[in-house]
Amino acid sequence: MTPTLIGRWQTRTFLLTTIGIFISFLFSQGYIGHAPGTVYFWVVLYVWGFGVVWDILYHRLQQYLWDHDWPGVFQFAAAIVEGLFLAGVIRWIGLPGTADAAQHLDRFFWHYSLVWLAIYISSWVLMRLLFPRWRFRGGEWVGRWARTP
Repeated sequence: MTPTLIGRWQTRTFLLTTIGIFISFLFSQGYIGHAPGTVYFWVVLYVWGFGVVWDILYHRLQQYLWDHDWPGVFQFAAAIVEGLFLAGVIRWIGLPGTADAAQHLDRFFWHYSLVWLAIYISSWVLMRLLFPRWRFRGGEWVGRWARTP
C-alpha cells in the first residue's frame, strides 16, 4: 500500500522519536563518535522538521509514478539530497543548537548517515515484521480503521 501524506508524517515522527533519538543518545553520550553533546538531538529535530516539508514534495512526486509508490532507491537519493541540504543550511545559514555541527560536518554526516541507515532498515524490515497492518493503513498509526475480528 502506498503511504498517505499523513502516514508519511506519522511514520517519520515515530521512527525519528524512537530509532533516531536512540542513536542520537549513543552519540550524545560518546558511545559512538568522539564528541558528546546535545547537537545530535537538534539535528534529529531539524531532520524531522525539514522532512515534514520534504514529504509534501515526495508525496506529490509519488503521484506521477505508475504505481504511486516510492522505491527504496528513491529513498536513498532523497536521503542524500536531504543530508546535503541540511548540512548546507547548518553551515551557511546556521540553526539554533547546531554550532558544533557547522564546525565539524564530518560528525554531522557520520551521525546523519547512521540515523538514516537505521531508519531505512527499520522501515523496510522491522516495521513490516512487527507491525504488519501498518503498510495496509497507508503508514498511518493514528486514525480510524475498520475493526477486524
